[in-house]
Amino acid sequence: MSRIGKNPITIPEGVNVDLKDGVVTVKGKLGELKQEINDIDVKIEDGVITFERSSEKSDQKAKHGLYRALVNNMIEGVSNGYTKSLELVGVGYRASNQGQKLDLAVGFSHNIVIDLAPEVKVEAISEKGKNPVVKLTSYDKQLVGQVAAKIRSFRAPEPYKGKGIKYVGEQLRRKAGKSA
Repeated sequence: MSRIGKNPITIPEGVNVDLKDGVVTVKGKLGELKQEINDIDVKIEDGVITFERSSEKSDQKAKHGLYRALVNNMIEGVSNGYTKSLELVGVGYRASNQGQKLDLAVGFSHNIVIDLAPEVKVEAISEKGKNPVVKLTSYDKQLVGQVAAKIRSFRAPEPYKGKGIKYVGEQLRRKAGKSA
């Protein structure tokens, strides 16, 4: 049995979980998420969700823990939300936002302007003497991670000086420069 798939999920207060035609719908104070579930039996009883598989086929074994993790992330997202922070390291690197538009100056001849999905809230924090930080917040874990990875891909950190866009708290593997 999948260790993750066997664990039941307790539904916190303020979160409503519905199952209809193989689609799990999770509603909470921050939003609503849906996930289609195939080949796995989902049972919602007394505020607890359990996932069971009908056979030991490899595709069902793989999906058992996956669907449990996805539904757990949905419940966590609509109740608490998810946050990713990106730090811009480099001389002259700047970030600003107007509503859902993020404007990045990361060493190219032009600024990069990104229109973000309405589900993702963006905040650009610039303090004197510190690197600019872009803070992304949403109830959808997959969407926040995807948007953060897209922003990071514009200027990934390089291994010699560490310049680029990195996650806050990320440890970079640094290389030694030329030996003189």
